[in-house]
Amino acid sequence: MTIIEDTTSAWELKGKRALVTGGSRGIGAAVVRRLLAAGAEVLTTARSATTTVPAGATFLEADVRTRAGAQSLAAAAQDLLGGVDVVVHNAGGARPHPSAVTIPDEEWLDALDLNLLAAVRLDALLAPGMRDRRAGAIVHISSAAVPTSAPPFLHYTAAKAALENYSRGLAAELAPSGIRVNAVSPGRVATPGGEATREQWALLDAGPGPANPTPLGRDGEPDDIADAVLFLVSDRASWVTGTNLFVDGGEFPRG
Repeated sequence: MTIIEDTTSAWELKGKRALVTGGSRGIGAAVVRRLLAAGAEVLTTARSATTTVPAGATFLEADVRTRAGAQSLAAAAQDLLGGVDVVVHNAGGARPHPSAVTIPDEEWLDALDLNLLAAVRLDALLAPGMRDRRAGAIVHISSAAVPTSAPPFLHYTAAKAALENYSRGLAAELAPSGIRVNAVSPGRVATPGGEATREQWALLDAGPGPANPTPLGRDGEPDDIADAVLFLVSDRASWVTGTNLFVDGGEFPRG
């Protein structure tokens, strides 16, 4: 009988420097905890200076929706960490509307800034350092709801669809430099932000809300998503790039 030794360890990211946007609660906080437990040094962000983050992480107030915010965050990552080896773009969100045609221009622009351009700008600032080291891992948090294009969230799902397309293209460009780029698409996850969004949706006369329960019989937990992220940024996924990993309990069937 062949015995396969488990070579994973609690310190598989030891010596790695990670940046996680939106790491104060929900999925982002779970990702921060997972990376810290794996031995990484973690810098995380939120828009509010009063935010608390998991113990052991370095916190920086930053609005990643703006070019100036991205530039200050990239500079801080260089000053505080000396560069980054892992980037997880978790910041995102949008407010539902009764109809796709009632979503105002400013909310379309905000959705694009937060869910797409924040990642584009930060990657452009951080990828050169990864290229110099010929190593790195980038994960973009998208959404399993993208294929449904639900009208109340069309600005959100459109921005996330663009993020997924961008992620695939960036993966192709950076792969020869040893940098892996992947996306994770969560389904219905039990978080304060997710619950608030579902409550907002329920108040709209916009048809049925998100499906419940999932085929696996429960909502996801933030740790379900964090485990997927940890896999993708670790050496266990050294031959994985350009993919979009759905972690949704089978909520959104795909052909």
